[in-house]
Parts: sequence; structure tokens; C-alpha cells
Amino acid sequence: MSSIPATGASLDHAHSSRLRASILSYIFSVDHKVIGIQFLISALIWMLFGGLLALAMRWQLAWPASDMPVLGRWLFGDQAGQISPSFYNALFTMHGTVMTFLVIIPLLTGAFGNYLIPLMIGAADMAFPRLNAFSYWIMWPAFFCIVLSWGAAAGWTSYPPLALTHGDAQTWWLASLTLIGVSSLAGSINYITTVIAMRAPGMNWMRMPMTVWALFVTAILQALALPVLTAASVMQLSDRLAGTDFFAGEGQPLLWQHLFWFYSHPAVYVMILPAMGIVSDVISCFARKPLFGYVPMVIATVAIGALGFLVWGHHMFTSGMNPAVGMAFALATLLIAVPSGIKTFNWIATLWGGAIQFTTPMLFAISFVSMFIIGGLSGIYLGASTLDVFLHDTYFIVAHFHYALFGGSVMAIFAGIYYWYPKMFGRTMNETLGKWHFVLTFIFFNATFFPMHFLGLMGFPRRVPDVALYESLNGTLPINAFITISAMGMGLAQVIFAANFFGSLFGPKTGANPWHANTLEWSAPSPPPHGNFVTPPHVYRGPYEYSVPGEESDFLPQSQAP
Repeated sequence: MSSIPATGASLDHAHSSRLRASILSYIFSVDHKVIGIQFLISALIWMLFGGLLALAMRWQLAWPASDMPVLGRWLFGDQAGQISPSFYNALFTMHGTVMTFLVIIPLLTGAFGNYLIPLMIGAADMAFPRLNAFSYWIMWPAFFCIVLSWGAAAGWTSYPPLALTHGDAQTWWLASLTLIGVSSLAGSINYITTVIAMRAPGMNWMRMPMTVWALFVTAILQALALPVLTAASVMQLSDRLAGTDFFAGEGQPLLWQHLFWFYSHPAVYVMILPAMGIVSDVISCFARKPLFGYVPMVIATVAIGALGFLVWGHHMFTSGMNPAVGMAFALATLLIAVPSGIKTFNWIATLWGGAIQFTTPMLFAISFVSMFIIGGLSGIYLGASTLDVFLHDTYFIVAHFHYALFGGSVMAIFAGIYYWYPKMFGRTMNETLGKWHFVLTFIFFNATFFPMHFLGLMGFPRRVPDVALYESLNGTLPINAFITISAMGMGLAQVIFAANFFGSLFGPKTGANPWHANTLEWSAPSPPPHGNFVTPPHVYRGPYEYSVPGEESDFLPQSQAP
């Protein structure tokens, strides 16, 4: 039989088909690294949206009587360009929801958890690759539900009975929260199984990097606490759609608060424990020293996770709880400062005497430590129930949790992105742009959130859309204007990050281990191939088990025998 030569048209069609198949296989990949990058890009896009919502709120607080004709007519539906009280409520509801559930948690557990856990323990992939892909793609219905929930105005905590009086937007909000819970639960099951069952030979529990330990404990927190919030969301949906009385009518509105905070306070540690793990490895790398007190750091991580289940009631000191119960929650809240203090001491001790390299990841990691100290100290004040009664609904709270979650979590996220960018994309982000990004973010962050402590002590309440309506608050307008201008500067600083992130994709390629780091993922090629390692690794020592600090020879891949 004679062969028939292919025509140009058929070759073009075949090439186009292969290209489409390649793109689809990447989009719907079950490779943990691709899924991690998908979480990363999605969360960064939502971070932009959440930041714009915050700037709109800040504008209203700084200049409540000003005219914004373009924004007003296009976005707010107000011919005078004013943000109405109901629209302001929608702004802070969506800002809190987006930044908590679509940005910080997906970045720390979805992006870094997916990308790093198999690489750092020497596994070829996650234990359940298809479940892993499901954990990302179930987020897309959640994204659509969040868009449809625009107008939900009961706050990101959705307290009944207020939440039960809102319309369909609140229903879509609850649906999105349920879907996000399913995504996180699927991921946590995968992480726990992968760490327990798929560690490389020689990678025992006391050789795991702190990033893996932190993500492992975080996964346990999510697996145990998420079903409570998911059940509560379904119950509130049932009240809205099926006429039940879990929280409405003859039900108990306070029950929602208990169920919500039983997950959402551990969620604070879901947003801070992975950040602590990232910072531990970054500081150890660029101090050119082993992490000080590895075993106490592991114990402190586990202790924070365990104590996180015992302190949810400190969010409810003003709800009328029995003072004896409030005292128990206050003591547990103050107790959790002990393992946090151990971690802070060990980070400082790791830096002490080290050959510190002030790279961009290191600058962000050190700033995490300092900002976390400020957020933690203000948290000790709030842990006292008598003082919390005065400060609970003031801007002191806003300052506290932004120091913990922006100054803490987001600074660590930036440290992790700059640090593992070469591993993800085989290129290094520009150091000069990175340091400009750090300096401007650090300055404008503190200028934005530190004055909020003073607003809180002056009694400035949260969720007030128009300060000018309150004569007693008129003196706060200059402070609010300063905060808003600083927030705009912080937002503009992120333009540098975006330009650096996407521009560096086309920069020169880098080696497998440009930082001369000592954790196992750096012994794989950059970026790693499917299956991660050319040959299955065997671990002969842990990442903190080298002896002489400051020598390049100490930063050999773990898979290389001594």
C-alpha cells in the first residue's frame, strides 16, 4: 500500500489539535505543581479585587462628603457620587470575605501547600491527584457564587438575625462559603495522607522542614473544624430556603456565633501557621544557620494548633456569656501566647550571629516577625475580657487583625513567592524591584494600620459609613484621611510586585538552587518535571542538621549522601 503525503492543511490541523490538547491538559492537570500555581494566580487576582474594595471603604471614611461622580454613577448608583450605608456594608462584607476565604487561605494552603508538600518530603505527587484537582476546580463555582452574592451586607461573619433579613445575595454568599469549605476539606485530607504515607526514605518526622510541619498541622485544623462551619452554613441556608428555625424564629442566633467561630478562630491559625513555617525556612536559609530550637518549634506549632480550638469564645465576650466562661476563654487566649513567644524567640536566635543575607525574601520574613510581635501584643490586651468590652467593636480590633493577617500572613506570602519563584518558574524575580516593593509596602502598611490603634482608643467604631454624622468623631477625619492616603500608597506599591512577577517570567533562567538552600525541593530541577525528581531521593539528614554555619558546602541537597 502506498503512503499518502500529508498536506499543509492537515499538518496545521494536527498541530492545532496537539496545541489545544496540551493547553487543556495543563488547565485540567492533576500535577500538584500546576494546581498550586493555579491557586496562586487565582488568589492574586482576587487580592487585587479585595484591595480595591478596601480602598473604596477608606475613601468614604476619609472624605464622606466628597463627590465621586464617576465611581458614584457607575458603581454606586448614586447621582451625588456618595457611598450609601447599605453599599458600604456590602463593601466591608465582600472585602472581609474575599481577603479571608479567597486570598489568604487559598494562597497559604492551596498554593504553597499543593506546590511544596510533595517536593519537600520527596514524593512524586499528592496521594490523591484527582481529589487535588477537584479541590481547585470546586473553587470556581464558589467564585461565581461570590460574584452573585454582591449586595450581601451582613458582614463577613453573617450573624443572624441580621443575615436572615437579607435577600438572595446572602443566600449566594452562604453557598460560596459551603463550596469553599468543601475545597479546603478535600485539600486537607490530601495533605494529611501525603505527609503520613508518602515521605521519602529517611524523611522521618523530625527531619521534615517547618513549612511541612506547619501545613500538616493546618490541614488537621481544617479537617476537624471545617465540617462545623459547613454544617452551620447549611443550617442557615435551610433557615432561609426551607423555613427551619436553627437560628431564626424559635432558634438560637448565638448558636451561629459559636459554630462560626469554632472554625473561624482556628482559621486564624490556618492563616498564620503556614506563614510561620515559610518564615522559619526563609530565615534559616538566609541567616546561613540551622533553625534554632527545631524540636521546640515543632512542639509550639502543634500546641498552637491544639489551643486554637479552645479560644473561640473570646470573639463573643460582648455577647452576654457567663463571666466564668469568659474567664476560661481569656486564660486560654493568654496561654496561646506562650508557644507564639517560643517561635518568636527562636527566629531571633536563628538570626543572632548569622551571616545574614538581606535578600527580598529575607526582608519580608524579618518584617513578618516584627509585625507579628505588634499584632500579638495587641492581641494580649484583647484577650482580657474586661478590656475587650470597650475595644471589641472599635478600630483597635481592625488594627490588631490586620497586623496579624496582613503584616503577618501577607508579608510571609510575599517572602514565599519571592523565595520559591525560581523553583516554580525557573527564573528569579528582580531583586531591585523586589526591595522597592518591600520598602514601600512596609512603610505604607504601618502608616495605614498603626494609627488605627489610636482610633480604637478614641472609641472610633467599626462599620460606620459616614463619620460626619457623628459629632464626637469629627476629630478623627484627619487621621482617617492620613490612613486612606497611606492605603493608596500601599496599593500602588503592589503594582511593582505585579510588574516584577509577570515580567520575570521572561527573564534569564536560573539554576536548580539559586539560594543555596538546604531543603529537599531544591535538589529537584527548576522547574521540576512531572514526578518531581529525576531519581527517587533518599534523605540522609534533615534541613537543619548541618554543622558549620555560613559555608556553601553545608547547603548540599539532602538526597546527596554525606
